[in-house]
Amino acid sequence: MRWADSAPIFGDRMDSPVVHPPGVGWLRLAATRLRTLLLAKTVGITVAMAAFFTAYFWLLNHARQPVTTVPRIFIDRMIGFEPRAVVLYASLWPYVTLAPALLTSRRELASYAWAAVAMSIVGFGTFILWPTAVPRPDFDVALHPSLATLKAVDASGNAFPSLHVAFAVFSAAWLGRLLRAMGAGVLARAANWIWCLGIVYSTLAIRQHVALDAVSGALLGAAVAAAHFRALGPMRA
Repeated sequence: MRWADSAPIFGDRMDSPVVHPPGVGWLRLAATRLRTLLLAKTVGITVAMAAFFTAYFWLLNHARQPVTTVPRIFIDRMIGFEPRAVVLYASLWPYVTLAPALLTSRRELASYAWAAVAMSIVGFGTFILWPTAVPRPDFDVALHPSLATLKAVDASGNAFPSLHVAFAVFSAAWLGRLLRAMGAGVLARAANWIWCLGIVYSTLAIRQHVALDAVSGALLGAAVAAAHFRALGPMRA
């Protein structure tokens, strides 16, 4: 299926008076969207995450090229170590489910999935051709059990680009698009981007990534979202 095939769906369904008539709040509309194709979304998101992590951890443990340590830059020195930011870091996983959960057709879900796969392929391809890792942490991991668990599971490899950041930015762009389509207010749309920025900040604050990883991940997520939206076509006001 071509992404362009989904364009009429977004134009006709998301922005038509039938979808959000006067008097219907965006939260009520969101609840209706969440219930649509609930089983397909639940199964699809679960399978997609399982496949992603299987590939991610396999690459993490099977680097075929010398591993390069990504250097710290001035941005890393500006952001202090904050172990409590691990909560924000972990919040990516519920965050990335929100946009697909709000879609209302199988074609929309397939289009979204193909964009996510394309982004993953770029990231995984980079990890294969140029394995990278972050510098040794500047704190005693043993003093922070939650971080010790995270770093034991997700080692310092697969650093550049940060797919954690890429998926946060991609999700934020999609949620922004959906929130506008549902008529959500400025506060809801701002909260979406604040959450995204909090996740990006957390990758640096817990020293899971360095700034160059985060910047490259943000550019990747933004580029894929922009290309996807261009293929889908503009949404009607």
